Amino acid sequence: MPIACAVGGILYWRGWRRRQQAGLATGVGRTLSFYLGLVLIYGVMQTYVDYLSQHMFWVHRAQHLVLHHLAPFLIMLAVPHEVLGWGLPAGLRERVLLPLWRSPPVRLAYRVVQNPVVSPLLFVGLIYFWLMPSVHFAAMLSASRYQLMNWSMVLDGLLFWWLVLDPRSPREPGVLGYPARIALLWAIMLPQIAIGAHIALSKSVLYDVYGVCGRAWPVSPLVDQETGGIITWIPAAMMSVLAILLVLRMWMRHSARVERAPAPPRARLSRSLP
Repeated sequence: MPIACAVGGILYWRGWRRRQQAGLATGVGRTLSFYLGLVLIYGVMQTYVDYLSQHMFWVHRAQHLVLHHLAPFLIMLAVPHEVLGWGLPAGLRERVLLPLWRSPPVRLAYRVVQNPVVSPLLFVGLIYFWLMPSVHFAAMLSASRYQLMNWSMVLDGLLFWWLVLDPRSPREPGVLGYPARIALLWAIMLPQIAIGAHIALSKSVLYDVYGVCGRAWPVSPLVDQETGGIITWIPAAMMSVLAILLVLRMWMRHSARVERAPAPPRARLSRSLP
């Protein structure tokens, strides 16, 4: 994870400089959004927060809120591929990455995971899967499974939030329409509310692995679990609400651009006839 964050940060900086030299501006807001997302991922994975997440359930849920929701949201809000592409070495981009991206297996896999039915199922399904008590117990006691769990949340978050926040026009092939994006955000919000409420309101300890590892602070297991459930329940749902507002804003801007666009010649002619 630290290597990935460092490489991403360096490539973005190189791309930003090259775009500036070419006379192409990259907004300050986009740059800050990208780097804030990287810092958040690094912060919850490579600092004392990561230790706490292995010893307190509510810290673990806050960690995954960052890894699956907030940080990928901020990174994709920056539309990073435009800048990262400029930062890549030309040989690596032209000879390796572009042919790989255009290969049928990669394109097929991307279309499958970005399908508007598969994507929300995968987004919510990963949350449910890693929160299954038996799966969670095994993941928290295995370094490799723990890393797999966290990486899967980051990668899935990046894919999902790009599908929702893609700034391209829905008229372009492969770009999801705005009503479908809003439907996706509602579709992921309700199951997260359900599982968060289930965890928060449970009267029995569902995640006893934290008792095995030892809690970092002298907090009751049920209080720890209740707090983690609330984090899964409310802040995650609020991310969907925020995203819906942003999609509505994008929709309004797109509609305004369409209205300002000059009408085709036939349309202008038909309006000029009595």
